[in-house]
Amino acid sequence: MATTIEQIEHDLLKLPKQERAFLADRLLSSLDGEVLNEVDAAWVLEAERRFKEYKSGKRQVVSEKEVFADADRVLK
Repeated sequence: MATTIEQIEHDLLKLPKQERAFLADRLLSSLDGEVLNEVDAAWVLEAERRFKEYKSGKRQVVSEKEVFADADRVLK
């Protein structure tokens, strides 16, 4: 079975990023929300941590323009 999974992984990693992201979302959704609930909870904790850092002055504000420019760089 490991060989089959490894082959599938190898083949899927050849897909464009957008198609891999779509597939990843479909696979996670197929898990009846168990993983998504854990992921959602982790993101809530991370958002709270970042907000506390921002309020205490440890984290600087990043403009929307900078955020999207960084995202474009990462996705290209």
